[in-house]
Amino acid sequence: MLYDFFKFMAFKMDAEKVHELSIKMLSTFPLALSESFGGDISDRDRFQTKLNSMNWDFPVGLAAGLDKTASCIDFFSRIPFGAVEVGTVTPLAQVGNPKPRLFRYKSEESLRNCMGFNNPGSEVVLSNILKSDRNGKMLGVNLGKNKLTTADEAKNDYLKLYRSFKDVSDYLVINVSSPNTPGLRDLQRHDSMREIFINLEEERKTDSTPLFIKISPDLPLDSLEGIVELANEFKLSGIIATNTTIMEERGAGGVSGKLLTAKAKIVRERLLEVMKDHTSLDLIGVGGISSFDDLWDYWKKGGRAAQIYSSFIFQGPTVLFDIQKSIDEKLNQYQFKNLEELFLNIDHCD
Repeated sequence: MLYDFFKFMAFKMDAEKVHELSIKMLSTFPLALSESFGGDISDRDRFQTKLNSMNWDFPVGLAAGLDKTASCIDFFSRIPFGAVEVGTVTPLAQVGNPKPRLFRYKSEESLRNCMGFNNPGSEVVLSNILKSDRNGKMLGVNLGKNKLTTADEAKNDYLKLYRSFKDVSDYLVINVSSPNTPGLRDLQRHDSMREIFINLEEERKTDSTPLFIKISPDLPLDSLEGIVELANEFKLSGIIATNTTIMEERGAGGVSGKLLTAKAKIVRERLLEVMKDHTSLDLIGVGGISSFDDLWDYWKKGGRAAQIYSSFIFQGPTVLFDIQKSIDEKLNQYQFKNLEELFLNIDHCD
């Protein structure tokens, strides 16, 4: 009810202004507000989700984009998120694209953003991380290039960021899939991605921080096998699928939420098929996931860890508690002790 009241008032205001006020509030009163919204789960072992690269204590994490500045880690790590991903962060601070640049589609529970990697830069984000208490949760940092960095120099932005955050994060994400930075999606071309990972090779020889690449839902399906092979070649930990989608009829920027569900699902399912031959790689599913039914469908196809963003905006922490309740019901129905036992037997579950 608390979040319903907040949303009723907030949705009468400009979307970005509300976002800024919310970040300020959550960063100032993280403990009190997390308790007000229901706190965290108590039995982490029951909901633990084991990946090749790390373990989450809940199968749903927070996607990048909501806490761009890493200001609210203390709050998000005290509600039932298994992991919190902050950013996207760039080496230098940048203001992003002109406003207005964040739009709601209330009836479709979707958002369109053309923010443009607005963030205070890597030094500020790093400072915020160092001051935070992540409550034992996994922390990811989403890395992007500055707008003025050319495609040829993009690999150096990612190297700088990797060096800055490898020692303070549980995993890192190379973001080459936002539609809001000119030329960024061009880096998803096989040769351009290869340059980025070649440039990181020397640094990664002495570092074991899990590294993921986040891809677009607008890629041709026949290109996904090449991305998986590239991830395997450079010993990445996996792929995050997907970022926002371009819907030109809606306007500039990337669309997330239920309008993205169908397209992101197709990409994830194709990736899961291809990744059966690359069992060392993890897939983190994101894009249009808004309920336990979405999660269950993803699990039945072979997925495990997932992330949400827009559904958290429209439903608040309730979406996490609803998912927790549904997981409990499934575990009780099949008399499993924990989520990992369910995963091992999911082919025999309805």
